[in-house]
Amino acid sequence: MVDAKKTLVDFKAKVDPEVEAFFVRTIAETKKVDDNIAAALEHARKITTSGGKRARAAFMYYGYLAAGGKNKKEIIKTSVSIELIHTFLLIHDDIIDRDGLRHGVKTIHVHYGEMAKRYFKNKDAAHFGNSMAIIMGDMLGALGNQVLFESKFDSALIIKALQKLQGIIAFTVIGEAEDVIIENRGRATEKEIFRMYENKTAKYTIEGPLHLGAILAGADKKLLEALSAYSIPAGIAFQIQDDILGVFGVSKKTGKPVGSDVRQGKQTILVAKTLEKANRAQKAIIKNCLGNDNLTQADLEQFRKVIIETGSLEYAQKLANKLIVEAKEKIEKVVMKKEAKNFLLGIADYMLNREV
Repeated sequence: MVDAKKTLVDFKAKVDPEVEAFFVRTIAETKKVDDNIAAALEHARKITTSGGKRARAAFMYYGYLAAGGKNKKEIIKTSVSIELIHTFLLIHDDIIDRDGLRHGVKTIHVHYGEMAKRYFKNKDAAHFGNSMAIIMGDMLGALGNQVLFESKFDSALIIKALQKLQGIIAFTVIGEAEDVIIENRGRATEKEIFRMYENKTAKYTIEGPLHLGAILAGADKKLLEALSAYSIPAGIAFQIQDDILGVFGVSKKTGKPVGSDVRQGKQTILVAKTLEKANRAQKAIIKNCLGNDNLTQADLEQFRKVIIETGSLEYAQKLANKLIVEAKEKIEKVVMKKEAKNFLLGIADYMLNREV
């Protein structure tokens, strides 16, 4: 079995110089037009290059190989597009989630909010920060499309891939909206949470990038459908593990404040199952913690304890494991390049056992 973690590290070493080169080039070009936006791009570069596994770029690369693609150098260069789209969506997501850190770096809206407090007295600093973040997210989204548009693949395949990319973003927006509505409503069924996970995570993190790469290699409908059959269960399992790390992870490893999902009142599989199984006293603890901006470490420990006591952590772990087994069984049956299949099998196990 391939060591997926090492494969990701090796791939990251190949794609990171391309990401860095793109930002350096774009910042230099932008500086000729506007110093402020060039500086904002520099902060976006810092966030992007300070962390991240480049998983989406890797899925794009191995989707390309799965479909028989041969131009490895060009697909690595082109995979920068999905990383820029990722940063675009994260910048907007950080506003929605009110997160202060991304990969250990101040988020765009916080960075510019703090700047406004220093330089723009008697102005709404938070609004300025949010405005700059929205603008930069929009710009990186456009740049992500541009990288794909300017790639050296067949023009008909580029158009098809660009069409797919817009679909990826649209499904992600739907999933994000579902997340926001569920969070504010304060309750959700497992079915609703699964649908949100499929749209916000599975289609965006795994299916979309795999399809982008496969399309650029000229994949047929049958292969794309097979990749989807793997991607959806694997992506949902990935999100379940993300939820677990959001409550039980370590901030130094995740790069985000642990417990932020609890403070934001996120409705996850963990929360839904806990509220289903909890007694009155346990429900009171969960509801007191969810959406509590003043959540203490002691509160978080109580929250964790209830999740464990109700069996919800074990339930989520078993569910994620079941979905990974399903994903692996689906991809085992597909005829594709061995290198790609080995990666998809290995990364499925890694997604289940990761700590970041």
